[in-house]
Amino acid sequence: MATVILVRHGRTTANATGLLAGRAVGVSLDQIGRDQAALTGDRLAAVPVVGVVSSPLERCQETAQLILDRQAGEPYAPVDLDLTECDYGRWQGRTLSDLATEDLWPVVQSQPSAVVFPGGESMAAMQARSVAAIRRHDAAFEAEYGPGAVWVAVSHGDIIKSILADALGMHLDLFQRINVGPASVSIVRYGASRPSVYATNTDAGDLSWLSTGIHSGDAPVGGGAGQKAP
Repeated sequence: MATVILVRHGRTTANATGLLAGRAVGVSLDQIGRDQAALTGDRLAAVPVVGVVSSPLERCQETAQLILDRQAGEPYAPVDLDLTECDYGRWQGRTLSDLATEDLWPVVQSQPSAVVFPGGESMAAMQARSVAAIRRHDAAFEAEYGPGAVWVAVSHGDIIKSILADALGMHLDLFQRINVGPASVSIVRYGASRPSVYATNTDAGDLSWLSTGIHSGDAPVGGGAGQKAP
């Protein structure tokens, strides 16, 4: 299959003030977030990506554009509603410190598969739609560009954590063990027999080795020699 680079949007004004933005409109990257996303774009400039698929929310589209601006070509750049933020319902717009006093908060921390946000979405539904979207796009990019294709999905923290949990074979109840920072890069390749996770939550480092695609097969016993630089 192709290789997907999962990128969380850069820091926003809401992130900086401890606010749960959810799907609210008008939440943009702050200057730190723009710098973070630009750095991620610089890291990805050496990788000729065939597509940059984004959540429709402003912070993700801004991050996606900073990646696209640094690509030599013109990757396909659609928006996918299934990669949008979780619908936090009546939790949206409240501070995290306030939400931490809610009875539902410890359930979110320890048993997210049981969580349905009041007036919003369940975390299980969030994972199901986002994983399905990633796998759908991945299959489409491979069908068009071949198994060496590399593409980018720009989304949100909980969305990417749930996608990584699925790729790692983890139950959703364990997904809070995964960290996904602003503008971080995680890398997954969906193989014929299982997904392989090549990186999680990176914010620095050379990614040029992705320019030749990932050559997958059976997992090397002992770990192998790693990917070759171009």
